[in-house]
Amino acid sequence: MTNQTMTKTVMPARLSIKTQALATIAAIIAAVVVPQLFHVMGAVSGLGTALGETFLPMHLPILLVGLLAGPYAGAVAGLLGPLASFALSGMPKAGMLPFMMLELCIYGLCAGLLRTVKMPTICKVVIAQVAGRGIRAIAIWLAVEVFGIAALPVSVIWTSIAVGIPGLALQWSLLPLIVYRVEHSQRYE
Repeated sequence: MTNQTMTKTVMPARLSIKTQALATIAAIIAAVVVPQLFHVMGAVSGLGTALGETFLPMHLPILLVGLLAGPYAGAVAGLLGPLASFALSGMPKAGMLPFMMLELCIYGLCAGLLRTVKMPTICKVVIAQVAGRGIRAIAIWLAVEVFGIAALPVSVIWTSIAVGIPGLALQWSLLPLIVYRVEHSQRYE
């Protein structure tokens, strides 16, 4: 019986609304604080906002809350995280704010929808990343081509992907480890 218990797959527990709400609030706070740490390091090193653009620190807490707390927590944190950050720090820039809100909302929603799907966490992260970036690319294209917003070049889609590759790699390495640790720590409580 003990051997059978040890090999059993850990399924994420159903979370109460209170737990989901607290996780959402924590993710929104992290979506404001973590990027600011990167921006401070960038300012000290003379790189400005380049560290934030490269390592995508706001994406980490949003994907994580989706993976751990579900689609509602992920979507709400993804929508409100950039808005709270903009209100408190002026970042992301106003022109990119709606696109980041949409992208991160999709990240959190997709990660949350995949929370209970039996597949490696890295696959869940990649699917959420592709969905979020895809929706963002479509929204930017629509803004430029359909609504004629000339201040936003379509090239920003490809530039942000190329610049953010280290951030994507950071998400691929950190998020599966954190999710594994959280889910498996429940087994020993």
